[in-house]
Amino acid sequence: MKQPLKIVVLAKQVPDTRNVGKDAMTPEGTVNRAALPAIFNPEDLNALEMALELKDRTPGATVHILTMGPQRAADIIRDAMFRGADGGYLLSGREFAGSDTLATSYALSCALRKIAPDVIFAGRQAIDGDTAQVGPQVAEKLGLPQVTYAEQIVEVGEQSLVIKRRLSSGVEVVECPVPAVITVNESAAECRPRNAKRVMKFKGALATSEIAAAPESVAAQRALGRDYLRITEWGAADVEPDMQQLGLQGSPTKVKKIENVVFAAKEAKRLTAADEDINSLMVELIASHTLG
Repeated sequence: MKQPLKIVVLAKQVPDTRNVGKDAMTPEGTVNRAALPAIFNPEDLNALEMALELKDRTPGATVHILTMGPQRAADIIRDAMFRGADGGYLLSGREFAGSDTLATSYALSCALRKIAPDVIFAGRQAIDGDTAQVGPQVAEKLGLPQVTYAEQIVEVGEQSLVIKRRLSSGVEVVECPVPAVITVNESAAECRPRNAKRVMKFKGALATSEIAAAPESVAAQRALGRDYLRITEWGAADVEPDMQQLGLQGSPTKVKKIENVVFAAKEAKRLTAADEDINSLMVELIASHTLG
């Protein structure tokens, strides 16, 4: 593989769908991210691990995160740095608000053209949309080959990667030229834990807007004095997009209606550990064909 290898992981800070409540959606049909706890998208962590494994196997390689979101999305860049990433890029601004998969992939592709990586990893899909479209759309917009459902990098060649894919009916091993886009399954290796030494080293890493919010603070001054503590932050103008393709105006997907569905039991039955109660339950389950 050519040196040095420049690796970018597309990652997303997503609302924790285990805590969805009545305020989870805005009247416009978009996710109300301020009302939900934010986490690192699970399959993006699998993608990060695959990127870090490739870095370990390729001397001189670097791994950076690219994420699009509000200022707080810098948290997942710091999290990735604690696990082994070298840094990251935060794509942030009102122009990106309300983006569907098409507008998101367009914005990310504009940033990626500026970064010019050799390999782009992404999780198969995000838990807040479950569309699995952004990775493939980025590949199409950049004109790059893509491998989806990746589970393992089997071999690193001079100008290619041999990758095992996990399919519904089995596995497939393919060879893909580099540069390429690779989307990673949850069946791939789990991401390595945060490293204590790296947490101590990078916990003060700040994005541009975070520094600007309190420029005289000790944390901001420390970040300004150390390159490795500065997270690159770009607005829309920095990646030179067609503004009509960003945000809500660039999103053909429109949400017509949102409903909160709460499942409730029609009736409840309290049982004890007595033999009589257990026998009556077994009879009932057999009669309803739940058992037997």
